[in-house]
Formats: sequence, structure tokens, C-alpha cells
Amino acid sequence: MRKRSGLMPWGMPDRQGDLECAGWIRSGRAVNCIAPRLRHDWFIGIPAGKLLQWRARQQGLRVRLEGMGYMSFRKGTIGHTRRMVRVLALLTLIGVLSACGNAQDASTSNDKAGSGGPTIPVTTATAVQKTVPVRLDAVGIVEAYATVNVKSRVDGQIVQVHFREGDYVAEGAPLFDIDPRPFQVQLQQAEAELAREQAQLALARAAMQRYEDLSRRKLASKEQYDQARTALEAAEAQVRAAKATVENAKLQLDYATIRAPIAGRVGAVLLHAGNMVKANDTAPLVVLRQLSPIYVSFSVPERELPILQRRAAAGSLQVQVTVPETDLPALTGQLSFIDNTVDAATGTVRLKATFKNEERLLWPGQFVRVALAVSEHKDAVVVPAQAVQTGPEGAYVFVVAPDETAQMRAVQVAYSAGGESVIGQGLAPGERVVTLGQSRLASGIKVKFDSAASTP
Repeated sequence: MRKRSGLMPWGMPDRQGDLECAGWIRSGRAVNCIAPRLRHDWFIGIPAGKLLQWRARQQGLRVRLEGMGYMSFRKGTIGHTRRMVRVLALLTLIGVLSACGNAQDASTSNDKAGSGGPTIPVTTATAVQKTVPVRLDAVGIVEAYATVNVKSRVDGQIVQVHFREGDYVAEGAPLFDIDPRPFQVQLQQAEAELAREQAQLALARAAMQRYEDLSRRKLASKEQYDQARTALEAAEAQVRAAKATVENAKLQLDYATIRAPIAGRVGAVLLHAGNMVKANDTAPLVVLRQLSPIYVSFSVPERELPILQRRAAAGSLQVQVTVPETDLPALTGQLSFIDNTVDAATGTVRLKATFKNEERLLWPGQFVRVALAVSEHKDAVVVPAQAVQTGPEGAYVFVVAPDETAQMRAVQVAYSAGGESVIGQGLAPGERVVTLGQSRLASGIKVKFDSAASTP
């Protein structure tokens, strides 16, 4: 086998007269093959990444180029073979030139990015040093200040509903009317019984006066006097009982009109006019909720309990809530409740904050973001939250150098709140950071400021 300089020997054993490729040369993006034992030595090359299969026989040679089909010819004259070599060599040359062109384009692109590339417009802000509150962030749920399931105290038929679903009602406003006629009859009966008992009382008093006079004149026995006095006392008791019956009948008649026990917003009517109701039934007629003031309930880790207790003892703690995915302003309230136990399942303590909610922006069952200020961080370095980016190695910012080039710098974020990030390490006050346009930046790229959007 003839060997050439620069060839890396490689080959397969000669099986059944087949002659395989005996050597390879890799050059750039070209793969070259030397096929020995042919009538004339060959040099054949194709672009790298293409599959070359050789099989030489005594009667012919087959060449397969992936994606180009099969090319077959017989081992004939030298000229025929050389023409085939020229075709394949031309393909090799095209591949090499293409590789060189791509490399040159990549080099030119890198040169432009490093020195002469375009200036990237960005929005910037200046890192400032100030005192910021240290907050506990949580997710809370809005709860009604008071919830009343309105039920009937008497049996009867609903004859009128005095409100529309969703109305705000004042305390004491009528909600439902139960048919009052049965209770009016009961009241009349009770009043009649009272009148009868009062008449009996008058008679007993007159008898008592007579027996008292006769007893002084010794004309009546002591036993008769005692009987008259007892009858008078019994008549007085009967009158009191009759009066109580009258008051109860009046109360039942009053219960026939169901009134709002608190001021609030009514929900859906569960029983409409015409339905029969039972006293203190399981299902309410309507649910009434007080929305102003209102509670926001949330939980914090138990490790924060000591500082909360100290701050609560020193004075009221402010709580801010924001409604996600809305443009509503943050609402401020006061911490009003710390639960007396830690939830063993979650390791958290339940808290409540009270908000005036005069504009009724908070709604029962609504989820909100809660920020509870527990202390203050003095002389903190603060940047807009959008200036901080996250990469494989952690948080970083682009700092604008004095020569107006962007420099990537790793930072440590202490915490973020209210659209601002407190930088614990990696940034000094007064340095200018990029807040918009980071996706097009890399260290060393020239930037220009968008004066309309940049902040000092």
C-alpha cells in the first residue's frame, strides 16, 4: 500500500475483493480520501459533514454523496477517471472557500462588535442612597368586617322584599315582610285577655277594700281578709302575665318585618316573595356583609413573631395592600389582630389589618399583596427593580462607565419592594445603571442615553 505524507491511516480489511478507503485527511471543512489499489492513484475530496462511501471493485467504482444520490462509473481510461476526480475536487474547493468566507464574516462581525459597532440607546437611572422600610411581603385575602346570615324569627309567608340584590342598606332598614295577619290576630287576643284580667284585678281590689274595712270593725274574720288579699295578688299576677302576652304578640308582629342588623351590602336573594319560611331555618334568606371598614387577613412566618410583638407594643404597625393586575393605588391600613397560636401545619401566624375602605376598593374574597413595614434600613443603595437582571451566576446590572460603555456587574439584592431593589453589595451610590435595553448589551458596548426616559 502506498503511503502519502499527512495521511492518517484508516481502513477496513479487504473482504470478497472489495477495496475500502485506506486513509483520511481533514482540512478545514473538507474531508479527503485516498483510494489505493486502483489502476491510477486517486485524490478525492468533499465538504466536511458529507458521508463518503467507497467501494472499489475490479469492474467498477461506486461513490455515494449524501443528499446527492449515487454516481457510478467503470475503471476505464485514465481520462475518464481524471474527469471524475476534477468534478469531486471542484466540490472540495467550493466547500473550502465557503468555510473561509464564513470565518472571515465571523471575524469581521466580532471586530465591529468590539470597536466600531453601533451605539445602543438605553434608559438609565442613578443608584441613590436613602432610608427604606424593611417589609414583610405576603399574600392576603380580604374579609368582610361583619357577615350576617339573615334568617326569619317567625313562621310565615314572604309577602314583600324591600331591596334589590347588591344594594347597600342601612342598619335597621326593612329587608323582608312576612305576612303579618296571624300575628295581628294574636296581638288582639292578647290585648283582650289583658283587659279581662284587668277587670278581674279591679274586682279583687274592691273586695279587698271591703274586707279590710270589715276587718277593722271586727265584722269579718281574719280568714276572709286573707282570702281577699290572696285573690287581689293573684289578679295582679294575671294582669302581669296578660301584659307579657301582649308584649310577646307585639314582638312576633315586629318580627314579621325582617330588618338589617348591620349596615352593609346584601347578596343574592335566596328566598323570594311567596315562599314559606320557618323560624331560624338552616338556609338564610340573604347574606349581608359589612364592607366599610374591612379586614385583610394574611400569614407570616413564626420567626417574625417576636419583632411584630415588640413593634405592636410600641405603636401601631402600618400595612399596605395592592390589588394584583390593576392600576389601583396602594391602600394603607393598621395591623389590628395577631392570632394567639401558631399554625403547627404551616409554621405561620395569622394576622389581620383593618382598612377604612370608604371607596369600597377592597372586596371580600379578593386576593391582595400585603406589605407590612417592620423596621427601617438606613443608608441603603436603591435602584429601580427593572435594572436588576438574573443570569446563570445570579443577579447583575449594567453599569454605564465614564466612557459611556456598558459594563456587566454582579450584585447582591437584599430585597425588593415597591418597584425598587435594595442592593446589598456590588453597587455604589451615584453610579448609573441601565433600566431598559439590557437585552442588546454586552460588556464594552457603547450606549447613549434616552434623555426623555432616563432618571437622575
